[in-house]
Amino acid sequence: MLFWLKEEMALQELTRRLATVITHVDEIMQQEIRPLLAVDIIEQLHRQFAILSGGRGKDNAPIITFPEFVGFKHIPDEDFLNVMTYLTSVPSMEAASIGFIIVIDRRRDKWSSVKASLTRIAVSFPGNLQLIFILRPSCFIQRTITDIGIKYYRDEFKMKVPIVVLNSVSDLHGYIDKSQLTEDLGGTLEYRHSQWINHRTAIENFAMTLKTTVKMLQMFGACLAMTELPTGVPSTEELLVSHTKQWDKLQDELKLVGKQGATLLLCIQEPTTKNPTGKLNLNKFENVATMERLLGQLDETEKAFSQFWSKYHLKLNQCLQLQHFEHNFCEVKLALDNLLAEQAEFTDIGDSVMCVEQLLKEHKKLEGKGQEPLEKARVLALTGDQLTQSHHYATASIRPKCAELRHLCDGFTNENKRKHDILRKSLELHRQLDKVSQWCEAGIYLLASQAVDKCQSREGVDVALNDIEAFLGTAKEYELPSPKEFYHQFGLMLTLEVKAKAQKVLHKLGDVQEIFHKRQMSLMKLAARQTRPVQPVAPHPEPSPKWVARRTSQPSALGPLQKTSEKPYVETDVNSLEKEDDKAKCEGKNEEILESSVDGENPEQEQLDPPENLSPIRHIVHDLLETEEIYIKEIKSIIDGYITPMDFIWLKHLIPDVLQNNKDFLFGNIKELYEFHNRTFLKELEKCTENPELLARCFLKRKEDLQIYFKYHQNLPRAMAIWHECQDCAYFGVCQRQLDHNLPLFKYLRGPSQRLTNYQMLLKALLDLELPEDLETDPGDPEEGSAKNETKKTKDSASLTELHQALAMMEDLIKSCELAVELAAVTGYPDDIGKLGKLLMHDSFNVWTVHKDRYKMKDFIRFKPSQRHIYLFERGMMFCKIRMEPSDQGPSPHYCFKKSVKLMTLSVHQLERGSNRKFEIANRNGLEKYILQAASKEIRDCWFSEMSKLLLEQQNNIEGPAEWRIG
Repeated sequence: MLFWLKEEMALQELTRRLATVITHVDEIMQQEIRPLLAVDIIEQLHRQFAILSGGRGKDNAPIITFPEFVGFKHIPDEDFLNVMTYLTSVPSMEAASIGFIIVIDRRRDKWSSVKASLTRIAVSFPGNLQLIFILRPSCFIQRTITDIGIKYYRDEFKMKVPIVVLNSVSDLHGYIDKSQLTEDLGGTLEYRHSQWINHRTAIENFAMTLKTTVKMLQMFGACLAMTELPTGVPSTEELLVSHTKQWDKLQDELKLVGKQGATLLLCIQEPTTKNPTGKLNLNKFENVATMERLLGQLDETEKAFSQFWSKYHLKLNQCLQLQHFEHNFCEVKLALDNLLAEQAEFTDIGDSVMCVEQLLKEHKKLEGKGQEPLEKARVLALTGDQLTQSHHYATASIRPKCAELRHLCDGFTNENKRKHDILRKSLELHRQLDKVSQWCEAGIYLLASQAVDKCQSREGVDVALNDIEAFLGTAKEYELPSPKEFYHQFGLMLTLEVKAKAQKVLHKLGDVQEIFHKRQMSLMKLAARQTRPVQPVAPHPEPSPKWVARRTSQPSALGPLQKTSEKPYVETDVNSLEKEDDKAKCEGKNEEILESSVDGENPEQEQLDPPENLSPIRHIVHDLLETEEIYIKEIKSIIDGYITPMDFIWLKHLIPDVLQNNKDFLFGNIKELYEFHNRTFLKELEKCTENPELLARCFLKRKEDLQIYFKYHQNLPRAMAIWHECQDCAYFGVCQRQLDHNLPLFKYLRGPSQRLTNYQMLLKALLDLELPEDLETDPGDPEEGSAKNETKKTKDSASLTELHQALAMMEDLIKSCELAVELAAVTGYPDDIGKLGKLLMHDSFNVWTVHKDRYKMKDFIRFKPSQRHIYLFERGMMFCKIRMEPSDQGPSPHYCFKKSVKLMTLSVHQLERGSNRKFEIANRNGLEKYILQAASKEIRDCWFSEMSKLLLEQQNNIEGPAEWRIG
């Protein structure tokens, strides 16, 4: 922040008064500070080839006279230019702006002199010209030549001002008054050139000194005004000391100038001091008046600067206070603006209890984050109040800032409270909906667990009826408020998603109550008829209620539960929350929606289908979004349909201990997959709808996050083992029926693997669509087509590069996941397998081991090869024995660890003779080596190339002998 003291009274007054001094000096001297002084060109001025007599034209234009001068054309150009520059700078700017009148006296000269004068004036005259008078030669011949020459050479002179040729001095008097002309031109103006030079030199020097001093004071004042204030008190004190020294120096300068002016005035007044009766001539009288006026301006300068300096300390201290306040204000306001921006982005109210609880944690975190900025803002506002109460000069600037700080604090606090209340109500709403949903699920499980054979007797019927009545007795705990109360209580939370969820839950509640009503009626009929076998009502109504919605069922309206004991429940539209008299109309509309949802049809889904006119790239992105939503719903159905019910008490008897103890291994990190795709990845993919070129960047950005798939596939073999052991338990059957899944659970657990493959195919399709466009040219205009193609390539090169990178990244991820599944079949490794680095490839080989006897130096080789499955890592190789073990799907391979070796201790060689499928790896100590035979030459070449590359990279990092581990 700069110290803008010019906005204050002290600097304004100083600037005004010093500017007045300069103006008065200019008026007195009729000049500005010039590059040349009279003393600098004193010799040229004494030659008197041009004079500024002081005469003026009718419009107050200064007159410069060129008197008769024999050697005019021999004057050096530099001397002529210096004299002209000085003479034109003597009059005031106002007079000079009118333009100069040139009088050239060439009555006794020739046409050549006239031409030389005009030429020099045209080339070297530095001021504005108004008019040129020429007193032409008096000789008849020269006069005639002059008339002809001026007409002929007028364009050559390149003057845009009139040139008046006069015959005599009397003609000149018609244009210029005699009082403004010197005696040699027939005028009455008294002019002594040498005296003019002396006075001009002395007064000019004093005036220049005075103006220089005033300029120094102005610069010093501007320096004070524009000084950047330090940030600390010591630095500010140092600044004050420095400025005080400068002020003292300027005070000395003012005193010295005053002494010089007084001395000069005494010198000019010397004739009167020696002779009291003597009088000063007109020139000296004007010089005395000029000096007195200049000394008066000097006194005014001293007073102005002293008054300014007396106020500076106070202003500097107040400015320092203001600087601290505004600096802190900027920091606090920036923090509050960031806080408010973060708060403004906090618009989500959640779609589940888990989501709302997470939002409440984030909201609380945001609230805690804002405590420090709020406290700083309040303290700063109090500091500002103290400054305004102390009559600070910037009160008008401080007071609004204090009000703004309080407004921002109140706004953040109030908005925080409002959002917290909304989230609390949203949590309450979702908890109520979850309670209703859990009650419905428990009811469905109760009906499903009532065995048919037990209802063949009266006792079985009574037990079933008692169970139903006891269960229905708990329904009061799960009742929702009336439509008006519901709207009044949760109106702010009724977004489209919440409406759909509430309508879905209320629909389920109505269906479950209807099922219980039908079951009660059926059991009562069975109790009344004991003469023949009784067939109880099926546990699932038509249509069957599902605790997890079908994929295509997306209710679009929210309505509360309205049910009687005689009529089945029908959901109502959300408008019934405010208008109950429209209930019948809404019920009919929602009945149609319910029927279409049960039949697997959704009118809203048709609107989401991509239009036929979509480009191929946008069509691919559209398909990606559709399948992403379906994928998320499938994972959600597994969480809600299989994982969550495991905690229901009434289902514990259906879950075996093996499954209960290993449920985390069965499902792995599937919840983590759901949270990533639902909360992060889907939203980023939606941003690519209008900009498909951002799709590859989206995958690259989430490269690290997608590694959760590697973790999922690491656990997949163990999940498969648990599934094979528990797949026949009743719990999975009940869950599968309630979800209406056609396939068993583990088929859905393989969904993440299929999703990675889908990503790979979509990226390949995008790449196939991008590449041909880059090769298109216009056959009619090859050059233009080539240029356009180059522009297209340049524009899309970045996009294509990102597509290639994204596809390579996805292929690497799929490969690593496949290797993770394969690696999970390895048993018996004694250490952390992760220390070997990234798994690069694996395959089965025939292996011959060659040992060299240390004492007899005789090779020993096993002629019968061993079947080994070899894994190649970044830092080592692992040999495993293949063992086939029986399973439900036939014999499956398992790998038993035998040995491992660090890669840096090995060397690889091709065999000169023998099969082209073999190559050799040897320990660098030469005591042991292996001959590996691959299934094909291609596999051999691939392994040999990869190992050679790895060894080349590690050749500078070889350390220690080979380390062997025997399994």
